[in-house]
Amino acid sequence: MASVKKREDGCWRARYRDNSGREHARHFPRKIDAQAWLDTVTAAVQTGTYVDPKTAKTTVEQWCAAWLAGYATRRPSTVRQAEVHLAHIKSAFGTMPLASVRPSHVRSWTAKLKSDGAADSYVYALHGRLSQVMSDAVHDGILVRNPCSRRTSPGAGKQRAYVATTGQVWALHDGFPAHLRAAVLLGAFVGLRTAEVCGLRVADVDFMRGIVSPALQYPAEPLKTETSRMAVPIPAELALDLAASVQRWPGEYVITDGKCGQSAPWHLDRAVRAARTKIRAWPKTSAFTTCGTSWHPC
Repeated sequence: MASVKKREDGCWRARYRDNSGREHARHFPRKIDAQAWLDTVTAAVQTGTYVDPKTAKTTVEQWCAAWLAGYATRRPSTVRQAEVHLAHIKSAFGTMPLASVRPSHVRSWTAKLKSDGAADSYVYALHGRLSQVMSDAVHDGILVRNPCSRRTSPGAGKQRAYVATTGQVWALHDGFPAHLRAAVLLGAFVGLRTAEVCGLRVADVDFMRGIVSPALQYPAEPLKTETSRMAVPIPAELALDLAASVQRWPGEYVITDGKCGQSAPWHLDRAVRAARTKIRAWPKTSAFTTCGTSWHPC
């Protein structure tokens, strides 16, 4: 329902009702201007690109808060990562209305992140998060189009895999605190990620048959994929080393904090950084992908 009507003061009043039945109106000095505005709004309603004028004032910060509330059904670690990303987004665009964010703003933002020293992969992840947030705003009907696209997307960057030698693996092992050394073995010879190492329970290891069956990741969340939950056979020597570690530092988990409690991923990250400085020609990355097959000399 829409109309243009002349008021007693000589102004022309254009009004319409949106799909929810709410009435909107604007006043113009000329009838042609009122009709042009009304035609534009009517076309937007019919094509599905209409945005409520009040909703259009929603800022990026306000929408991020609403978006995060709906995102809270994900895993706690996933939500925490989103919160970190949103902090960067709000710092750059927080006070801007959603509709005011232009592709040029997005490109300038990613360029600044790179100039500030952020890794290419992290800048790419932040751009992806902004695109996700804006896309959901479009889906929710409070934004006409997403300012993020392939044209604004930075390069993902190429991560070069580093293959550690057997000597480097054991040098890292020997540089770790004694109660955390088994974590290096699980990473190098079982292929577990840091969160999986910290979530590995004693009950998940068959020491007699030499089989590791990961089921959880830190702190106690189920693994996401079927591949992650596959049982991994291990050498008898590794099974003995793990059994000795568990016997010396007993607890529910294979890797403990030295006091029967569960070790956290940042404990391992700190240990890697500390041990890495003692190893000659060790790469800047805090992890390795594989190593040789020779076992530690006894």
